[in-house]
Amino acid sequence: MRCDYACGTHEGLSRRSFIGGTTAGALSMLGFNGMTQVQASKKLASQQKQVVVFWLSGGVSQLETWDPKPGAETGGPFQAISTSAPGVQISELLPHTAQQMHHLALVRGINTKENDHGKGGYIMQTGRKKQPGFAFPYLGSSFSSHLSAPDSPLPGYISVGAGGSSKESTFLGPRHAPLVLSGGRAPSNLELHSSMQADRDKVRRNLRSKISRRFEQKRKTAHTEVYNESFDQAAALMSKRDVFDFSKFSDKDVERYGKHDFGRHCLMARQLIEKGVTFVKVGHTNYDTHSENFNFHIEQLGEFDKPFATFISDLYDRGLLEHTLIICMCEFGRTPRINSRIGRDHWGTAWSVALGGTGIKGGAVSGKTNETGTKVIDREVNGGHLFHTYYQAVGLDSTEEFYPNGQPIAKADPKAEPIKEILA
Repeated sequence: MRCDYACGTHEGLSRRSFIGGTTAGALSMLGFNGMTQVQASKKLASQQKQVVVFWLSGGVSQLETWDPKPGAETGGPFQAISTSAPGVQISELLPHTAQQMHHLALVRGINTKENDHGKGGYIMQTGRKKQPGFAFPYLGSSFSSHLSAPDSPLPGYISVGAGGSSKESTFLGPRHAPLVLSGGRAPSNLELHSSMQADRDKVRRNLRSKISRRFEQKRKTAHTEVYNESFDQAAALMSKRDVFDFSKFSDKDVERYGKHDFGRHCLMARQLIEKGVTFVKVGHTNYDTHSENFNFHIEQLGEFDKPFATFISDLYDRGLLEHTLIICMCEFGRTPRINSRIGRDHWGTAWSVALGGTGIKGGAVSGKTNETGTKVIDREVNGGHLFHTYYQAVGLDSTEEFYPNGQPIAKADPKAEPIKEILA
């Protein structure tokens, strides 16, 4: 997928072809000995944490969303409106989301000091600045590795309308790279070819596995591991075809979410979460508003607002929000100063994101910008603080380390800490 921005830059993303139960012994180890397997399964399901990221590509304006400044010289034409969270106001362009603010928290004090699309996106999706010769795993890959059951047949990280690259998983391996649903469609070739019978396919797979093991005894490499794992994952995915059957949404749901790509992608994300996928990334684009910022935000947020709010409401109604973390973010914000083309440019100095769901204190606000939105004046944070917060919201210790090649690498920037005031 190639994402071209209004400023003339682009981000190239390679496409990756698609590469739960728990055993009784595992249940016993987790302390579920006194339960029936059905009871234990229900308890495990209730404890399973999932994550959904809404990625607003190009950089949505904080002034037209989470941190409006009506009446200020930088504020633009839109007003602030009250929300379901007492004392919290957001832009009038988000009336449906305003009714869900009691489920959401705002971080208004972000300063990543980065105005480049690629570098800003990297910070927001890894929690770090790029380091020469080393790549940190993206958030989706990290959560896939920490939260997905090792024997789950489902991919741990699925991207819907947001692109993705096999490079995102870095040292975590191909199992945790994103499965990209290109164009918001289910993966192709999930069915066996009509000429192939199931028993014959089983014999074929067993033969491949036997030859592969023999080869590995003499020459096992990272490439052979990737090759074998791709086969195994593809076979597992074929056994879960129903997860990707997006043909049965009701007319009522389609109407509620909207008859456009983003509405359909949100419905797909809801189904993927219901089916147990650990991490889902949903994309919405065209926020790089160097010109006609206000007209573009009327259009884009008009499409975004209702599906996003409906998604939150549906997860709450289904009992899923209590164990699902929702993150709405992008690579940076927009300049408070309005340029000569009635646009806003790149701005990583003072901007906002929204979080909700598991581990998050609904209605909370962290950080404050000055009256014109040009700088953070209270509780300044960066990508490292956000990553500590994400990890802790789902019950993970953000101070622990990865060990690629036996070397300790901190999960989140050790110089930062979680934003405790928004954690439940």
